[in-house]
Amino acid sequence: MSYVVRPGGWFTRGRLGLVAGVAVAGIVVAAAAVYLTGGTGPEPADAGTVAAGYAPAPSGQSDQPSAVPSGSASTRPSASAKAPAAAGAIEQAAVNGWIPVGSAWKAQADAYQALATDPVPAGVGNLPEFRADCQYSHSLADDPIVFPGLAGASHMHSFVGNKAVNAGTGSGDLTKFTATTCKPVQDLSAYWVPTLYENGTNKPVETTGFRVYYRSLRSNSTGQMPMPNGLRMIAGDAKKQQPTPRGAQGQFYCAFYGPGDLDGVARSTNGNWPICGAPATLHFMLQFPDCWDGKHLDSPNHKDHVAFGSGNGCPSSHPVRIPAITFDIQYGAKGTQEGYYLSSDKEGKSASSMHGDAFVMWDVTTMNKRTKNCVLQRRTCDNNGYQK
Repeated sequence: MSYVVRPGGWFTRGRLGLVAGVAVAGIVVAAAAVYLTGGTGPEPADAGTVAAGYAPAPSGQSDQPSAVPSGSASTRPSASAKAPAAAGAIEQAAVNGWIPVGSAWKAQADAYQALATDPVPAGVGNLPEFRADCQYSHSLADDPIVFPGLAGASHMHSFVGNKAVNAGTGSGDLTKFTATTCKPVQDLSAYWVPTLYENGTNKPVETTGFRVYYRSLRSNSTGQMPMPNGLRMIAGDAKKQQPTPRGAQGQFYCAFYGPGDLDGVARSTNGNWPICGAPATLHFMLQFPDCWDGKHLDSPNHKDHVAFGSGNGCPSSHPVRIPAITFDIQYGAKGTQEGYYLSSDKEGKSASSMHGDAFVMWDVTTMNKRTKNCVLQRRTCDNNGYQK
């Protein structure tokens, strides 16, 4: 079986002559299948507020910043990138694991609705997406989404993006400390995944490229809204422990430009990891949802406040259409007979527990313009804007 991996996550299945666009179809479908929701989410917003792109916060809750423990991030210097600018608080105080959105979202949504699109230069493609290209920043046994304020409580994570992230990082830290490994520098978000290790040596294998797409998963962009600052999400299942043999969904794959095999020219001894032929290296793709409830920036299981749409719409429980984040993660490794393991599943030594966390924070004007120019207009953009 031969494949050609193309920029922007496109590939061609040579033998069948099939082309899949927007994302690597098999991998993205697998990632969507891995996404699990649990529990009961909030009630849907009323029609009037949905049309405006936001939903009201639950009654009886004040518009105050969340009380998030501060960590060592507060002592780190900031870079010259401009911090997000929006009126009002990003979030309100958490209630039973739900973090209500603050008044800053309404201000952002209103500014977005009033924003005009920029002229499209000749030669710009029609993939509805923009992106941030990020590099590895640091590793910590922290998770400010799952274990906020509890240093060392998590398995090891590899972080990209905002350099100040640790267990105590909250929305305010991301806006204050703006040094980032991402381009554009207006993306102050934090992104992280479990650390990958060589099974034979126990040495970490860090990412050599980490592209974050913000895109439409649908055939139109009707009702498209920008991403709210402070949104936290998890894709994948850190507790999943299943084999990932050749052909399995949710496995690492070999990516390259030219003919080859996504599943590798060989497999590790346990069959769970591909061994890539030249010049391919290991990749993984994670797909996040594209619909939001419009009320909460996080939920107790970090999933119930977002959902995948279907067809060209979002469910009534999650009526706000947001850009879908896709992680396209590159490793410099080519695979070995000994294979690998993830920090989230050292014993199982498969890829099934691969997952990703996104803690979103952008300069508001940049996020609004990229969403309107690129996703709403369905034009291809890179990390600088329109891609010619």
